Amino acid sequence: MIEIAVCDDEVIIREQIGQFIKKRVPDCNIGLYATGEELLAAGKIFDLVFLDIQMEGISGMETARVLRQKQEEILLIFITGLREYVFEAFDVSAFHYLLKPIEDEKLEDVLKRVLAEVEKRKGREKKQLLVKTRNRSMNLDENAILYLESRGKKVEIHILGETIEVYVSMNKLEERLGESFYRCHRGYLVNMAHIVEYRTDRIRLNNGEEVYLAKEKYQSFVKTYMRYLQNGGMSHG
Repeated sequence: MIEIAVCDDEVIIREQIGQFIKKRVPDCNIGLYATGEELLAAGKIFDLVFLDIQMEGISGMETARVLRQKQEEILLIFITGLREYVFEAFDVSAFHYLLKPIEDEKLEDVLKRVLAEVEKRKGREKKQLLVKTRNRSMNLDENAILYLESRGKKVEIHILGETIEVYVSMNKLEERLGESFYRCHRGYLVNMAHIVEYRTDRIRLNNGEEVYLAKEKYQSFVKTYMRYLQNGGMSHG
């Protein structure tokens, strides 16, 4: 879910941008704010903020500096009626700026570009796998998982230096895990990011452990693994 804020003391501009975004990104969370103080008081982590430069009280530029200190990766788009403010926008690493009156075509163009950047950044974030053991729920960083092993009614999740037992089917976990995981055997699901070597019947991981590779899956595995490496997946070994 993308978190977006629009902060402008002109209600018409606020609502124009808010409605425009909601039509094009219906599954986002969007907050409308009339002042910089109101925006900062919300205390939220935003992916993207549209920010008027000239406002009563704390200016948009000062609001941006505070936001940037709290959240280094925030994407800022300034809204201004005066071109000369555009150069100040670069001081706080603004992604872009919009000149009032805002044309829909220009807003469409900027929104497309900034949403592509949001998705790119979100893709770099750690993916979490929520699992339940007998007595607790926990979030595991997918990148830290070496492999999963099916043991009857439970699955052992092997991460570096630890094994976690969960009571859920391997098929369910396979559905939930990302594309870097490959079902190399009925009983094993391996994280391709940790592979250092493979043979026709086994795969060796960068912690020295080996998992079985079913002979009938060998050709399919090689194709999938090569495609994974070509798409920027890197073995940590």
